[in-house]
Amino acid sequence: MGRIRVLPDQVANQIAAGEVVDRPASVVKELLENALDAGASRIRVEVEAGGRRLIRITDDGHGMNRDDALLAFERHATSKLRTADDLLSIATLGFRGEALPSIASVARVTLETATGPSEGEDSDGSRTGTRVEIAGGKILHVDDAALPRGTTLAVADLFFNTPARRKFLRAESTELAHVTALVTHYALAHPEKHFELLSATHTIVSAPPVTRTAERIYQIFGKDTLAQLLPVAAEVPLAHAGLPEPPPWKKDPDQPAHLPGSLRLSGFYSKPELQKLNRNSIYIFVNKRLIRDRLLMHAITEAYRNVIPPTSFPVVLLFLEMPPEEVDVNVHPAKTEVRFRQQSLIHDFVRDSLRTALVKARPAAGFLAALDSAPAASPSLMPPATSPLPGARDSGPAPSLPDSDPAAFPAARADAEPFELMPRQPTPVSGKLPFAAQSFPANGWPNGWQDRQAWGEAAAALFQPASLPPAGDCSLSSGSPSSGFPGGPGTSNPGSSPQASNPCASPSGDATGLNPALETARIEAEQAAANLDRLGSLRPLGQLRESFILAAGDDGLWIIDQHVAHERILFEKILRDRQVEKVQRQRLLMPLLVELKPWQMVVFASIAEELELNGFEVEPFGPQTLAVKAAPVGLDGAALERTLAEIIEQSGADSDEPKPNQNLTAIRTRIAASIACHAAIKVNTPLDPARMEWLLLELAKTSHPTSCPHGRPIALLYSWKEIQRAFHRI
Repeated sequence: MGRIRVLPDQVANQIAAGEVVDRPASVVKELLENALDAGASRIRVEVEAGGRRLIRITDDGHGMNRDDALLAFERHATSKLRTADDLLSIATLGFRGEALPSIASVARVTLETATGPSEGEDSDGSRTGTRVEIAGGKILHVDDAALPRGTTLAVADLFFNTPARRKFLRAESTELAHVTALVTHYALAHPEKHFELLSATHTIVSAPPVTRTAERIYQIFGKDTLAQLLPVAAEVPLAHAGLPEPPPWKKDPDQPAHLPGSLRLSGFYSKPELQKLNRNSIYIFVNKRLIRDRLLMHAITEAYRNVIPPTSFPVVLLFLEMPPEEVDVNVHPAKTEVRFRQQSLIHDFVRDSLRTALVKARPAAGFLAALDSAPAASPSLMPPATSPLPGARDSGPAPSLPDSDPAAFPAARADAEPFELMPRQPTPVSGKLPFAAQSFPANGWPNGWQDRQAWGEAAAALFQPASLPPAGDCSLSSGSPSSGFPGGPGTSNPGSSPQASNPCASPSGDATGLNPALETARIEAEQAAANLDRLGSLRPLGQLRESFILAAGDDGLWIIDQHVAHERILFEKILRDRQVEKVQRQRLLMPLLVELKPWQMVVFASIAEELELNGFEVEPFGPQTLAVKAAPVGLDGAALERTLAEIIEQSGADSDEPKPNQNLTAIRTRIAASIACHAAIKVNTPLDPARMEWLLLELAKTSHPTSCPHGRPIALLYSWKEIQRAFHRI
């Protein structure tokens, strides 16, 4: 008997589960994508114990009949493919038919599904659904049940029969964080759908349908996150299809010619002042599918080259749409990686679109925001931490108790108040009460119950916070006489929804009562106004310690770093001169000798031609010595030696870049940045008003006046609104 044998289906399913399902978030991803493929408009995700104990996903999609419900748990059973040619143009999120049998082989699964009323039936006619129970890949029960249209799939006791896999799961909070991130990002990709994520104690994500992605970002993350992001949108027609044309004998003469389609990009990118220490805040969707792709990551990094430091990364939410045949999604078991048919075209399109958007936006960095803009490793576009108590509105971590920090305990005891078991007194609420200008009646209530009810409502207002503004007023002005107290003009009828009583209320019933569409439009208007287009019209007021230029404008007070401002001006001028090969150079009276190490001589040999095109005239002068005979204008002496050593050092560190053309571009920008840095105006250099005005005018002409080539901010705005707030004028 031979040694090779066919594995049983149960073992094969568990092997497949090892590729597809590695944690609760993987289960949620597969089931969430099935719900989206089913055309669901409302998806509800419930998890317990981080997904170990229970994952339940309910949707209102088209559902399945009894035969399909049983067949769905067979390996490679799917409704999304028919022939091998369909693999070349996959338009759905799922297609292999491996997820359900893999999940069912390592968990206890309960499927409840119904197709709803069929055509020709009464809309309220009863339909019979199907309930299937499976444990460890074995079907336990199949029953008929009266169910609404849609599908509910509950996954309990994940990895109950594979304890080796179960012990590799992280803490409940970690697994819940992965599930939360996944649901959040799919909610961003589908703003027209309703998403809910609930744990055993509270609601984590509640996102009713909205019109635009910007409204969804405001809905989930709030105005502060949306204010840090800028929109981008671009479209380009494809010149040809990525797939080759079939041979003539396979073409259908009656079939019309296939158009190549177009490539569309939309999404949001961060201002240069918002930086991260890793790529975990870059989220890419291709045809609504969340992926991780090195090609697109490199394109985004290239778009921010010489705008942020090379060790920092932006926050990007990117949506790419293209014909399904232009992308191959059948390259990874979990479908998180893809391959593009026209890689170079897509890479350059993403890079150039983001770069063009940055040039056009020219965002201004706020002075107060820059104080807290140090790069962080924590990912952005993650939902805020929620309180474990239902109904709580705590948006931050709970403060630590003095007992939990031994070092802080003595200080806490010194000024501690005596403990009293007394209820907390309500916080006083400012506002006008709806009392009429009259005294309490001496002889009872003339109008009976109506007057008594009015006085009761007025008394209740003492213990209730201010509610929404009156109907038709979206300004949230605190000084309005109609402050929305019970009994006042802003009071809604009992049982009415917030939307009915106030058009400014959020569709989600948000406690703030703000309409996402109105707030999003207001934030976008503020972003459009806060740019660097008015740099040329600023009035220089003077210098601060002969290092920073103070200038006044209509929008506030500007502080400009004179060194990095001149560095940006020189950097772009050097690149322009290099492009037309008109770099100005100056010859030295005596050659400058520079000592190098052996490996640095090797690096110099690889970039010697590019150095010469940028104004350097350098020759070897011995085994480890270079003789510099000419240099770009503005460099001499020690600055020239430091510049040359810096270029060689950085080129040696980045010599392993993959493509020669990318390496050449990096070398050009690196040389230009080093020359500009050492030739620019230094700090502690006095400037006359004419020189300061010239610097501002030239800075306004640059493409990226936001930061120097090394990523440091050039100009900070202390806005008029912030100045008024600091002086308590508003």
